[in-house]
Amino acid sequence: MHTPLMGAHMPTGKGLGNAVRAGKAIGCTAVQVFTSSPQQWRAKDVDDKMVSDFAAAKAETGIEVVVSHDSYLINLSSPDEELRAKSVAGLSGEVLRCAKYGIDRVVSHMGSYKGDTDEGLQRVAESALEVLAQTPDSVTILMETTAGQGSSLNSRFEELARILELTKGHPRLGVCLDTCHIFAAGYDIRTDEGYELTFSGFDALIGIDRLRAIHANDSKKGLGTRVDRHEAIGKGEIGPRAFERLVRDERFAAIPILLETPEAETMHEVNLQTLWSMRNP
Repeated sequence: MHTPLMGAHMPTGKGLGNAVRAGKAIGCTAVQVFTSSPQQWRAKDVDDKMVSDFAAAKAETGIEVVVSHDSYLINLSSPDEELRAKSVAGLSGEVLRCAKYGIDRVVSHMGSYKGDTDEGLQRVAESALEVLAQTPDSVTILMETTAGQGSSLNSRFEELARILELTKGHPRLGVCLDTCHIFAAGYDIRTDEGYELTFSGFDALIGIDRLRAIHANDSKKGLGTRVDRHEAIGKGEIGPRAFERLVRDERFAAIPILLETPEAETMHEVNLQTLWSMRNP
């Protein structure tokens, strides 16, 4: 039996090591972090002291599973070649930092594209292959499902499957599923029937084996609104039932389930305890 992997995105202002320690203090068994500012292209070099402290924190806490999230500026499908190249370099840098830390997976929104969706997905696939070709094999890129807000790609499972097809099922490409995003994109996970249809559909198109992280977030906005607004667990439009099923679903026993809910400083601990209580009622 796996130890259940549940946690939250933790602040890294005092370093990744302290983010892991802070996660342990609120009940995390897995955490998500930024290795650099998500709003800037430039990133601080990772030195031996930072790596050593991170390794020490994992040993102290017993938290082995750490997930990184890349910069919000990255757009692998941009028609602007300068921005696309900058995005390839930015994601490559993120993967390299993860490799130094020993983090084995990084979540990426991948891209937005105005115009023909398949053209945008082809640009994502080509860019992703560039990143994968120039970075270490120890790190997997997880394509995050989106709400479909604006021109964001990957709001439909078919789009993720298309990228995998275009990259010939590259072994270092996986998926991070966000509950708020898929709900806002039109996947109704509120009922037992809708939940099972959603995940059986995911398995048929992509494969559960590609799912390497889950973001557990309720939604402020309704089904199919294509608006990305996170809410506390059980307090939004999705409601508690889907999360009760999620944390008990044996298909996800070895997959980190991570919070990105509002008011992180005060509410991550509350929302995490809600998830634990749902798993062990």
